[in-house]
Amino acid sequence: MTEPLPPLPVSQEHDPFDGLMDFVLTPTDQPRLRADAARNRTRLLEVAARLAGECGAANLTMEAVATAAEVGKGTVFRRFGDRTGLLLALLDHHERELQSAFLTGPPPLGPGAPPVERLRAFGAAVIRHEYAHRDLYLAARADVSRRHTGGAALLRLSHICMLLRQSGAKGDIELLAQTLLGYLDITLVDHLIERRRMTLERLEAGWSDLVGRLVTVE
Repeated sequence: MTEPLPPLPVSQEHDPFDGLMDFVLTPTDQPRLRADAARNRTRLLEVAARLAGECGAANLTMEAVATAAEVGKGTVFRRFGDRTGLLLALLDHHERELQSAFLTGPPPLGPGAPPVERLRAFGAAVIRHEYAHRDLYLAARADVSRRHTGGAALLRLSHICMLLRQSGAKGDIELLAQTLLGYLDITLVDHLIERRRMTLERLEAGWSDLVGRLVTVE
């Protein structure tokens, strides 16, 4: 990303995230790298992905990546900042797939369907997408301070705000969107499925019901 995100105004006359939908954000908005630096970054990510597959993303450490890649630990920290930055970089490919689907893919998730249908499809897609890659998402979301501030999170929020506004939802659009995003939180989804023994289908039905209660289709 080459320009700062706009401040969040309190007015509800317009979508507070207007402008964010003009470009696709990913969890790791990296500056353009030199060819050799890009190759090194790719190699480190390949090593990290292999280690995450072998020991689980929750057990992935910067030290282990450095050792496996035969580089100094400082090299890994300089490239990704910290462990959360590394995990978010690993999620980049998966996040791009999801973003492409809801920004430019076929309806009802992508453009071309009524906003309420897109909103229902969006929630179902996020639930299934994050649960399919829950090992990485759960590890990356362990840093609560960044859970709501990353580029991918802001893009999802702006997308929901847009669909709520187009659907004619009443009330504070941003707060409604934040509430909906809370339903989709992978830590909650994982708890409900793994501990409460709920099914993905039940969670999707609950999302659809919640959307219907917030938006009245005339």
